Amino acid sequence: MTAAPRTAVVTGASGGIGAASAERLAEAGFRVVLTARRADRVEALAAKLREAGHQAEAYALDVTDRTAVDAFARTLGEAHVLVNNAGGALGADPVASGDPDEWRQMYEVNVLGTLHVTQALLPALTASGDGTVVVLTSTAGHGTYEGGAGYVAAKHAEHVLAETLRLEIVGTPVRVIEIAPGMVRTEGFALTRFHGDEEKAANVYKGVAEPLTAEDIADTVAFAVTRPAHVNIDLLVVRPRAQASNTKVHRES
Repeated sequence: MTAAPRTAVVTGASGGIGAASAERLAEAGFRVVLTARRADRVEALAAKLREAGHQAEAYALDVTDRTAVDAFARTLGEAHVLVNNAGGALGADPVASGDPDEWRQMYEVNVLGTLHVTQALLPALTASGDGTVVVLTSTAGHGTYEGGAGYVAAKHAEHVLAETLRLEIVGTPVRVIEIAPGMVRTEGFALTRFHGDEEKAANVYKGVAEPLTAEDIADTVAFAVTRPAHVNIDLLVVRPRAQASNTKVHRES
């Protein structure tokens, strides 16, 4: 007889880093539960993973809806890994003219969404005897830059959530891992931030020879999660070689 696979829940798994992380964890032998608001996207990815011989399930979920998150937790059963990936940025306006509604949306998804899912699954993660909470933040959670205050504020709050949780649950069989990516080129992040303006989205990466990919971050997630249980990767900052900081990027002419 073989042991049942460990269960990993990935939020925001409809594309980008979330989808890549779900695929990488499935390849590592986890039963993956993919969640996102776009049911068709996570269902298609789950089907693809099952066709490849992996265990995968899809669940339509809005992490800002606490009632829905609690219902999801009740149906899930056991859980060993939670990857809090759902998030995103909206706008690039200065503080003086930033849209409060966009700030609120970013806070609700990045911070309260992470809080909702973590609170709902923490009992199952603890009961597993070897649980892991992964929080995908950003280098925006560790430094500021002009035009990014709303997103920076949300990611700083998410970083503090992870750091504080680690302090509060020390001594329990759950570790807390924060992964903070820098410049990652995915199909939707910059486009969403600039409200569908393809030119502005493309300019983010203009001249950068090799920004990170979703797969690069997925490899990092899988590495951190598969360390021995006594090893906690507290914080892992990942940038492309061309990016020295949030404001210092080498761009080729």
